[in-house]
Amino acid sequence: MPVWPVLLLLAAVVFVNGWTDAPNAIATPVASGVLSFPAAAALAAGCNLLGVVTTLRLNDAVARTLFAIADFGPFALPALAAALTGAVVWAVLAWRFGIPTSESHALVAGLVGAALGLGLETLRLEPLLRVAFGLVLSLALGVLFGRIFSALLPKKPEKLYAAGQILGAALTAFLHGAQDGQKFLGVLALMLALGSKTFTVPPLSPLFCALLMALGTLLGGRRIIDTVGRKMVRLDFRRGFAADLGSAVSLGICTFAGLPVSTTHAKGAAMLGAGGSPDGKVAGALGAAWLLTFPGCGFLAFLLVKWFILL
Repeated sequence: MPVWPVLLLLAAVVFVNGWTDAPNAIATPVASGVLSFPAAAALAAGCNLLGVVTTLRLNDAVARTLFAIADFGPFALPALAAALTGAVVWAVLAWRFGIPTSESHALVAGLVGAALGLGLETLRLEPLLRVAFGLVLSLALGVLFGRIFSALLPKKPEKLYAAGQILGAALTAFLHGAQDGQKFLGVLALMLALGSKTFTVPPLSPLFCALLMALGTLLGGRRIIDTVGRKMVRLDFRRGFAADLGSAVSLGICTFAGLPVSTTHAKGAAMLGAGGSPDGKVAGALGAAWLLTFPGCGFLAFLLVKWFILL
């Protein structure tokens, strides 16, 4: 299999991440009317870029975890094509119904499913344990810090919290870039290495990654923002700011610990922890989608890698 179809699939995954995952960073200020959607999307684009470039220079452990998750050997390209196709299909289906899924875990699920299609021995346990630990930790920290900030912040002045939501969105978008940008670049490094074990990221790839995320957010992110910021739970300015701070702390701790986690999970957990009354139907649909992401994407990638190898 040639490299260029796999590169196109990786670009597609980054783009749909902008549909389904990146909008969570800016959901609260857009839903509350503090920022217009175009202004928030532009803010997210710039902060995503800063996040991925900065953390790649300071701590690239997240990218290296994705790079080390499996040893595909001579079947690296068909395995990556299968994993990326599964993630894209899952994300498009979720976006169609306005459900904010985690492209991070869709990507990991695809990699695991493709590896299992080649044989259990291709998987590496330590990176998988880091992913699993990060998932549990980010949810727990999101709820915890969302609740702590909601309890500690005084009820007035509301206008200050409205302005604070802009800062919170910028910080969350920065950490989204630090997390998801690193994951995609880790897959890119895996694709370029082709079994050589050498971790290399082309200099301009972080810029292209951030621009593709921004384009996806601008073209399709509004539907996800409506679900997270208006339907799942409605927060006032203070609680919205508390949720932004809670998700930022959760993402920051996990990122600098080198744990791959999801902005969707951290932000959703922090919003619930901040004390809003969630819509049970919407929250249930989100929870079901999150639970089904791993088996759904993994099984699809498992089937696809078998097919791609036979082509």
